[in-house]
This record gives sequence, structure tokens and C-alpha cells, in this order.
Amino acid sequence: MSGPPRLTSPSAARPAMLVDAHAHLDRYPDELLAPALAEIRRASILTIATAMDLSSYERAKAIAARCPLVVPAFGIHPWNAPVYSDELRDQSLRRALDEALLFGEIGLDRRFVPNARTHPAQRAVFELFLAAARDQGKLVNLHTSGAEEEVCQLLERFGRPAAIVHWYSGPADAFARLLELGALFTVGVEVHFSPHIQALARIIPDDRLLTETDNPEGMEWLTGTPGMPLLVTDVVGKLAELRGTNPEGIVQTVEQNLFRLMRANRWLAPVAERILGEAARERAA
Repeated sequence: MSGPPRLTSPSAARPAMLVDAHAHLDRYPDELLAPALAEIRRASILTIATAMDLSSYERAKAIAARCPLVVPAFGIHPWNAPVYSDELRDQSLRRALDEALLFGEIGLDRRFVPNARTHPAQRAVFELFLAAARDQGKLVNLHTSGAEEEVCQLLERFGRPAAIVHWYSGPADAFARLLELGALFTVGVEVHFSPHIQALARIIPDDRLLTETDNPEGMEWLTGTPGMPLLVTDVVGKLAELRGTNPEGIVQTVEQNLFRLMRANRWLAPVAERILGEAARERAA
């Protein structure tokens, strides 16, 4: 694995941060979590820790308290939606919706969950989060697999919230529609294996590009080995190859995109300023 590419950010006269815009840090076993957080700190990887349900959100918050580069998100993954669809007024759920800085992982799945009996539950839970995102002005981190057009329709219906589309592998027409809706797209570890994702990675506009790992299970799903945070540097390298640029340029572009998104959001702007302030203090020390 290559070392993390670094580039001085002209706006802050500091090394640009790597970005992992979608990871499930709560899924690391205890013996891997400490080394994972050490990698995040050592390589300065700004990491969005997405959740699968209430319990994983609580763990993501606890992990974020241990590492200032981790931003916890609250979501109910579409695979878990049937567990919650009859409890949408639950007070714990409502408190999490109100307190969370952003929502994710949320969305719909028709590819890995083809059983139509689960689809109403997925939609009910997704609509709950989209309504909260609209009403509270929160960013959403989306799962769209096999349901890309339906997701587009719901984003339109719920006021076009600011959105990160995680691990997009869908059709070109829905990709174009999501671009029209203002979404940013993560590219992750499957870029090493999938010609379709490589083709998408070449055409994502510079100002819509983000990186991710979906750790620890993204790489584990592909190779059988749990992923660690520095995998994002390999994603950066592959993106540079595909887009005809250098890794340092990818790092800076992606960092600028995520900070622009955060600074435009009232929930995340203070987080962005805190992270940048801590980076400045470290530089001055």
C-alpha cells in the first residue's frame, strides 16, 4: 500500500486532508478499531462514520468522541428498515433524528433486497429521513442500489436535500439526473475491479467527486479481507490514473468538495471550522 499523498492547501497553507466520505467504523471489532483510528489520525483522513441503525449510531458517536477527524451520521440502512418501519414515532428514533449532524446511510435497495415485501418499509423509513433532512436542513448520505430512479424521484419530492451518493454503480440516465439534483458521488474500493465504476469515475465532474472506503466490509466483500482506512490512498491513486492527473490533485479536489459541502450546511459548518482550526493549531505547534 502506498503512503498517503499530501499536498499543501493554498487556502490554509497546510497539507490537504484525505477524505473517507462513507465508512462504518462501528463495524470494526475492538482489536481493529484502535489501529483504524490510529491510521485516521496519522494520515489525517476526514471520515464520515455512517450508521446502519440506532445502536450503530450510538457506537459511531462514541468513536467520534475518541477521534476529532470522525464525523458521526445517523441512518437506518434499507436492509434494516423492516425492523423500524412500525416504530417511526419511537422517541429514541426521534431524538436521534433531531440531534444528528447529518443522515446516513439511508436510501433504497432493490438490487440486494429484491423481495418486494420489504419495499414499503424501506420507503417509509427513507421518507422519514428525507422529511427530516428537508425540515432541518441536513445532508444525506445515500444508498441507491437498484433503486436509482426511485431515489431521484423522492429527492425531488422532498426538496432536493444536499446529498452524497455512496458507491454509485447504477445506470447513466440516473447518474445524469442525480447530477442535476446537485449530488456528489463517492468512488470507493470497487474502482479497482469494476469497468463500469471505472467508467463513471472518469466522468464525475471535478466539483462532485468524493472518495470513500465503506470500511471495513467494502473490501471484505470484494476480497475477503477487512479494509483499513489507508485504503483510501489506493482509491486516490486509481482515480488519478483514470482521470489523467496526479494523486495530490485528487486529494485537494476531494477535500475542497467536502469542506464546501460542510461549510454550506449550518449543522456541519461548525464541525468544518473545528477540524480546520485543530489542523492549524497542530501546524503551529
